[in-house]
Amino acid sequence: QVQLVESGGGLVQPGGSLRLSCAASRSIFSIYDMGWYRQAPGKQRDLVATITTGRSTNYADSVKDRFTISRDNANNMVYLQMNSLKPEDTAVYYCNAQLTGRRSGREYTYWGQGTQVTVSS
Repeated sequence: QVQLVESGGGLVQPGGSLRLSCAASRSIFSIYDMGWYRQAPGKQRDLVATITTGRSTNYADSVKDRFTISRDNANNMVYLQMNSLKPEDTAVYYCNAQLTGRRSGREYTYWGQGTQVTVSS
């Protein structure tokens, strides 16, 4: 089983920056597609950014050109650099890992516990 632990959240003023980190427990980290999702109070959990095993990235339109996702397979880490933060970015941010079984085709999905990001003046 893969365990994920997020860190780096906190309170920041509009226009500020934060870098979120996600540490994975397993040495097979490199075979998983990784992502960041967020959930604001009373709303559904939405995609923020993803990065595949091949280093292809995808971003929600609302964060494109402001956020950058990256991964460090040697250290089992994934990051989300967040710049030019807006109050609308306030949410709990969750790290996600997913793979499709090579032989079975079964989907495996894991989630971290979440880290709070609050953007306020």
